[in-house]
Amino acid sequence: MKHAFPRSGGFTLIELLVVISVITILAGLTLSMLDYANNSAARNRAKAEIGALSLALESYKIDNGDYPRSSSTDTLNARTTTDSTIAGGQYNAASLTLYKQLSGDGADGSTPDRTLSTAEKALGKAYFTFKPNMLYPRVPAGTAATVTALLDPFRNCYGYSTIGSLSTSGTTAATSGYNPTFDLWSTGGTSGTSGTAGWITNWN
Repeated sequence: MKHAFPRSGGFTLIELLVVISVITILAGLTLSMLDYANNSAARNRAKAEIGALSLALESYKIDNGDYPRSSSTDTLNARTTTDSTIAGGQYNAASLTLYKQLSGDGADGSTPDRTLSTAEKALGKAYFTFKPNMLYPRVPAGTAATVTALLDPFRNCYGYSTIGSLSTSGTTAATSGYNPTFDLWSTGGTSGTSGTAGWITNWN
């Protein structure tokens, strides 16, 4: 005997739930893999930028006899957990010192306003060409906008410290840095308050 209501060709509720669950799981896996890939790319870029900045700092020292330094770089301590976000104060000031001294620009990228050494005045050279995405605010090269911080690929400030560096006067700012030259690091996407785990640095 045939059924009065033959089964239609549509999906049952259970089949639809199974399909939706599979799609949700696959979407979650895809997003996590994408996040991992983006984080890996950012870390690789930070490593490359730290390496290039380190070479520029060595060139600067050859010409000027000392690394770029200021009261901010002489007191910023990588061993102390501080805030590396754009609003982080001392990180901002130290990264700005690094930008000004290596770029050959002033604070706004158009009018030099930094203190120039005799060698710098004679050479009139930049030691590093900063990409717009390394600067905050992010502005096209040559645009007269005030640069307030040097950013890593995670959009936090780069850490730059001369706390253990021997100055031209023969004195050391402090003895709590990682290097006797300079410390340069990215907090690797953290705010800087979770210690050095996961940081990208020039000392290891």
